[in-house]
Order: sequence, then structure tokens, then C-alpha cells
Amino acid sequence: MKLTALPLTELLAAFRSAEPTPGGGGPAALAGAVGASLLAMVAGLPRPAAAGEEETGELLAAGERCAALARRLEELIDRDSESYDGVVAAFRLPKGTDEEKAMRTRAIQEALTAATETPLDVMRLCAEGLDAASGIARLGNPNAASDVQVGIGLLAAGLRGAHQNVEINLGSLKDAEYVTRVRGEAGALLAKAP
Repeated sequence: MKLTALPLTELLAAFRSAEPTPGGGGPAALAGAVGASLLAMVAGLPRPAAAGEEETGELLAAGERCAALARRLEELIDRDSESYDGVVAAFRLPKGTDEEKAMRTRAIQEALTAATETPLDVMRLCAEGLDAASGIARLGNPNAASDVQVGIGLLAAGLRGAHQNVEINLGSLKDAEYVTRVRGEAGALLAKAP
């Protein structure tokens, strides 16, 4: 099921369902995508506070950046569910023989790594959106200040939600070097949330 192709009421019903997917990663990516979209909208409004060509160019560039981030976050809504489905499939592999157990363990670790990379990407993109927000807040139409704040709040929620998914997956991974590296990056990204 492609979540991003569903009407809003069906998407919300999918989030409410008792199925293991979609889980929290899809809504985190969705929150970030909506937040970045709001910032892109504000950057495109008429009568900005930007004065002169340089500031106007900076505002438009920030808006284009947020629009691109929103599209990438939208893709991650579905990718998150696909990644977790891979984890579920790996746990369902046979484990009757030593060889099957070894193959299953490898498959689980690979699937968990993929399921960690997706929310880590959500964190990266939400942090980029938060970086762009300051310029949009400064240079955008002042009448849209509340829209900027909502966009920032949604990006921060997406970043924090994705962080929860990263952390839960890291707890099951055996590659200590990878866990340390990702935990460090995730912590640095989380620090960008207001």
C-alpha cells in the first residue's frame, strides 16, 4: 500500500489501524513534509520583508530548498513502512538449522540497518528545513509569522519522532561502530530542534 497515494482520511485510518505498519516513522516524515511545505509557501508569498535583490534571492532560494525537502520527506513516508516490513520479513525467516539461524540473524541486522537509515534521513531533512526556517522567518511576509512557527514546530516534531525510531533500532544492532557513529549524528541533529 502506497501511503502517499491515499486520501487523507484513508491515510489517517491506516495510522490508526492495528497493523504494524505504518508505524511512527511515516507520521514523523509527514510532519516534516508539511512543515517544509509551509515554509516554502511563506517564502513565496507577496510583500515579503526582504529588501533588495540579494535578500529576495535568499528568500526564494530558501523556499525552493524547503519545497525540495518536502518532496524528499514525502518519499520517506512510504520508505519507512517498506523498511519496517523488511524487518518483519527477516524475523519470519526459518531458524530450524544453524545455517538458517545465521542467515536469519544477518537478514535481521541488515533490515534493522535499513530501518535505521530511513528515520535518520528524516532527521537530516528536518534539520535542513529548520536551518532554512530562520531566513524565511526573517525575510518572509511578516503576516505569515504564525505559519513559519507552525512549520518550525512540525519540522521539530518530525525530527524528534524520527529520532525515537533511530534509537529503538540502534538498541538491536550489533555493529558497535555503526551504532556509535549513528547515535552521534542523531544526537547532533536532535540538538537543532528548538
